Amino acid sequence: MSGAYGASDDTESIRTIHAAVDAGISLVDTGDFYGAGHNEMLIGRALKERSRDDVALSVKFGALRGPDGSWQGFDGRPEAVKSALGYSLQRLGVDHIDIYRPARLDPNVPIEDTIGAIVDMIDAGYVRHVGLSEIGSATLRKAAAVHPIADLQIEYSLLSRGIEADILPTARELGVGITAYGVLSRGLLSDTFRGGGRFADDDFRAHSPRFQGTNLERNLGLVEVLASLADERGVTVAQLAIAWALTRGDDIVPVIGVRTSDRLSETSAALDISLSDDDVARIEKAVPADAVAGTRYAAAQMAQLDSEV
Repeated sequence: MSGAYGASDDTESIRTIHAAVDAGISLVDTGDFYGAGHNEMLIGRALKERSRDDVALSVKFGALRGPDGSWQGFDGRPEAVKSALGYSLQRLGVDHIDIYRPARLDPNVPIEDTIGAIVDMIDAGYVRHVGLSEIGSATLRKAAAVHPIADLQIEYSLLSRGIEADILPTARELGVGITAYGVLSRGLLSDTFRGGGRFADDDFRAHSPRFQGTNLERNLGLVEVLASLADERGVTVAQLAIAWALTRGDDIVPVIGVRTSDRLSETSAALDISLSDDDVARIEKAVPADAVAGTRYAAAQMAQLDSEV
């Protein structure tokens, strides 16, 4: 809703958040760097009209952004953790955050120190649980040795299944849940781009490898095959992609980045889709795990992902 996918409308964003909470959706995820704080303020406005107890707030912190939105690295120092939390609490208008997580691994700060700072904030009553984002198995083990980790937020979809080899088994061994983002592969796994797509310069996808040139052509070919399966069931591509994610385990919670109430209604309907083992097998045959063209992020961003090391 802020600073990644082009222009958005605050009134519609708040309406969508209200509709989600009223429908029983209880996880609201954001980052303090989404729209340079705009997203937290937006959520704060929306939640003023709903009970704080109705939602679990998940907040990522630490990404450094320039005034032009450029990526400036990550700060996981303990003092930076506590400072960022203070600003997030103010923007959100709450007295605590349910799950607080570093958005990335700071290569210059031991993960134990970053987690230790969050634990200090738990002891002080400002945070309830520790989360992580986009880290690999070795880092997950180090973090879990300091304090129980509620969940690991990481990209996982039909087109991004890399966690299945090592990260997911490690998380399950340690009792760490998975919050799966990118379940619709940033809109690729939907009907939105089946005729091709153009993006504004401030849209993340304008610079994403999977949405460029022949990569996009190949990936849309996969979407067309998936669309044929969706048509058989009378559902949308997005609904089928979400339904697949919901079969991956009770410890995997998809977080869906809807921006309008209409999209919320569409994606929520995926909860009513039941997939058999045969259905899942057909879906995975249509979209093999290694079939996607292009990396999840541009090369410079991929190099900063501990989960890809």
